[in-house]
Amino acid sequence: MCELPLTDDVYVTSPRSVNLCARVAPSVAFYPRFFWTVYKASRLARQGRFDNPTWARYSQHVLRALEGVGIRFTIQGISHIRRLEGPCVIVANHMSMMETIVTPGLILPFRPVTFIVKTSLLSYPVFRHVLAACNPIPVTRQDPRADLESVLQQGVDRLGRGVSVVVFPQTTRTTIFDPSSFNTIGIKLARKAGVPVMPLALMTDAWQNGRLIKDLGRLDVGRPVYMAFGQPIAVEGRGLEQHRQVIEFIQVHLQTWQASIV
Repeated sequence: MCELPLTDDVYVTSPRSVNLCARVAPSVAFYPRFFWTVYKASRLARQGRFDNPTWARYSQHVLRALEGVGIRFTIQGISHIRRLEGPCVIVANHMSMMETIVTPGLILPFRPVTFIVKTSLLSYPVFRHVLAACNPIPVTRQDPRADLESVLQQGVDRLGRGVSVVVFPQTTRTTIFDPSSFNTIGIKLARKAGVPVMPLALMTDAWQNGRLIKDLGRLDVGRPVYMAFGQPIAVEGRGLEQHRQVIEFIQVHLQTWQASIV
């Protein structure tokens, strides 16, 4: 699997020319390529040929397609993934569709991973085949107790087989980070499985939420994309201190990134 080229553990989109169509209408230029990528991935998934290297490759295809229409990425801390000796629970804020699509291409070159996802995503036309092939952990977001039981049971199973799990503790995508809505499900899973947590801060609102179809919003190429993986943190006791550390990591990075946008 291909790793992104890093300089001092940071990946930055290299300067590139953007064609006229992408400059005038980046969303119009991007989505046909995105849909074609999803279609090809879905076809492989239906054939039972969508493995982790394939998933990583197609994830990076989407990253390149976003860069091709003018989206600029800065990604930090990939070395923390590379140095992991075992699986972990990656706990992240959730802004847009982008992180679900792009982060597998960052993690999979080093270790297997899956996601906790909304059950409704498994019924999406075409895309559902790809998602099902990734062996995700579905939750309804309607019954918190049942969701927690499902996450703990299935999450411990995945982690026990060496598969890291990405958790978005917020109940919905939002550009505003509210610590009070950031639940402890990731900490609880890590504690039960006996694995560390790894914070992941995301600023991905360049891929906006759509009005009609939430996943298919407009691209704002004027907004840079930032992603940062933190060091793994061992969960101790009830994990309250580790939960605080994850929140602080995300808050500090979001404040720094937002302050850098003029």
